Amino acid sequence: MPVLYGIAAATVTVTASFLLTAVLAALLRAPALRLAVVDRRRRRPVPLLGGVAVVLVTAVVAWAGDRAGVVPLGPAAGRLLAAATVVGALGLAADVWRLRRRWLLAGTAVAAACVVPYGETGPVAGALAVGWVALVTGAFRGLDHADGVAGTVGVVTAFGVGACAAVELMDGPAVLLLVLAAALAGFLLHNWHPARIALGACGSLFTGFLLTGAAVLARSGYGPVGGAGVLCALTAVPVADAVLVLLSRRLAGRPLSRGGPDHLAHRLRRLGLTAQGAVVVLGGAALCAVVVGVLAHTGRVGGQAALWVAGGAAAGVLGLLRVRVYGPARLRRGAGVRAPVRRAGRGARAWAVVRRPRTAMRRPRTVVRRARAGVSQASRGATGVAGGASFRAAIFPVRQATSTENVQVGAPLRVRNG
Repeated sequence: MPVLYGIAAATVTVTASFLLTAVLAALLRAPALRLAVVDRRRRRPVPLLGGVAVVLVTAVVAWAGDRAGVVPLGPAAGRLLAAATVVGALGLAADVWRLRRRWLLAGTAVAAACVVPYGETGPVAGALAVGWVALVTGAFRGLDHADGVAGTVGVVTAFGVGACAAVELMDGPAVLLLVLAAALAGFLLHNWHPARIALGACGSLFTGFLLTGAAVLARSGYGPVGGAGVLCALTAVPVADAVLVLLSRRLAGRPLSRGGPDHLAHRLRRLGLTAQGAVVVLGGAALCAVVVGVLAHTGRVGGQAALWVAGGAAAGVLGLLRVRVYGPARLRRGAGVRAPVRRAGRGARAWAVVRRPRTAMRRPRTVVRRARAGVSQASRGATGVAGGASFRAAIFPVRQATSTENVQVGAPLRVRNG
């Protein structure tokens, strides 16, 4: 009887989370558009308040189940949910007021410091865990730049981390992650391509913090080396996306905080995949990595399995680095244009800077009107050829170049060496 009661309670909780998130995400779309809390994706506005639905439903359903005694969370899962809700509120502030990334990183690190169990991990490993939670939480935000990617990877990772927590008999975190997976599945009904609403910083930071914090709780008490391998396997896709973005921007000489179409999904689209195909590929990669992480956590495979996951992620990052995603920069008025110039006495090329004029050659309206008036008056007493000539001469009062001038202009420009 207790087993059947637990299954029924879990079924009701999951169903409620799924339906409530689907309905609330649909209702929040209009206010997000009205308040201009949107993101531009391929020249279409996508509202960013979908994460509010995920946060509210996950927190309310889990809190209601705990208060009713249906699915008790426990103190560890309660602290984790409270800290994740604070991080989600910080992300909502970033969506509305565009907070800087360093404030988000600092706030996430402070929240992680309140969750990590230092008594089981130790002070050094606990500090490393705080940094890992903060960085991977920020990496989850990068997955929300494409339709359906963040939700799909979040659902797969939630099931994997929940399985690890269930193996350790941590019912509270396992139930909490099950509720999160159901909420993300309901959100995906509106986030599949073409997305009608997105997670935003609120939902992506909340999801990333809840997943990474629960993974740290499940791996507490194990060795640091094996624990690091399992944690990296469980979050391989967001970590690979963050490493790919940082490397590509550093190699291209772009600021790290400057956004661009350089994430995993964007590069897969450049290779010819559709939006749905990119989601399927990334979801499959996340599933394979999560399965390896769960098997390594339960001891079914050795620790070298995590090295295979890391090697596959590194190979994928190096391969996608070759995909060109940064186009040529637009030139401003008056900016310099680099033009190839041949050096004197050599066949090698040099570069010279040719300045564009700040004021373009425009014809004032008054001059054109006077010229047209003069043409109309002259055409009354002269032929059409003469009128056309006077019209062209009035608008383009430029002296015709002689043959020698044409030869001089057409000759190759030579510069001195040194």
